[in-house]
Amino acid sequence: MRLRVLTYNMHKGFCFYSRQYVLAELRTAIRSVNADVVFLQEVMGVHPPDEGDHDLPSQFEYLADEIWTHFAYGKNAIYSEGHHGNAILSKHPFLDYENINVSTNPLERRGLLHAQIQVNGTDLPVHLLCLHLDLLERGRRQQMQSLISRVQERVPSECPLIVAGDFNDWKQKFSDPMSDSLGLRESGVEFTGQHAKTFPSWRPFLALDRVYIRRFRVHDYQVLYDVPWRKMSDHAAVVTELEITQ
Repeated sequence: MRLRVLTYNMHKGFCFYSRQYVLAELRTAIRSVNADVVFLQEVMGVHPPDEGDHDLPSQFEYLADEIWTHFAYGKNAIYSEGHHGNAILSKHPFLDYENINVSTNPLERRGLLHAQIQVNGTDLPVHLLCLHLDLLERGRRQQMQSLISRVQERVPSECPLIVAGDFNDWKQKFSDPMSDSLGLRESGVEFTGQHAKTFPSWRPFLALDRVYIRRFRVHDYQVLYDVPWRKMSDHAAVVTELEITQ
């Protein structure tokens, strides 16, 4: 009845200041958290050419290998070297998943990755939404409405729900609408009383990365910004321990 959840904008597996490919180090760090569910943003659906010799064809499969036997990927941005988007890795089986295009401009290709998992000991599916919202506020507002509509139409109110990712909401305008429209609570606010700062990872002062919950109780919450996390991405990782409530 408990889920350990990690969300991380992984910067496509490249160190943000040196452009060194650090996917192997990133995999070691993610595995050390021992999360049941991992929400990833800016994960590539392919390995970049000449960046390591991996047997598995995609970054998310390489990260998931042997630990998270179930994974879903939403391809959003496509370019000559490949593509990237959001991914969810899970130790629990997927019942369904779908990637919804919520792009608002040609420069920022965005999606909502909506999945359902079956957790042992629960009768209802757990709904998961992984997202990475626009840099521009007008686009974020549109995407927030898309998120609200999706949850209202597709997620029964009695089902446990987690919405996690990079919200780019440095003005902290989204928590009230998420609460008012969907009954969602931000796990960091629940545990510490405030939005935790996650960006930039070497000296965080903006609260961008969040885990919103419904029908869960928060037992622990941490922002991972020390070594090795701050050497891999410009975002800190967030991990929270959740208990499903009836």
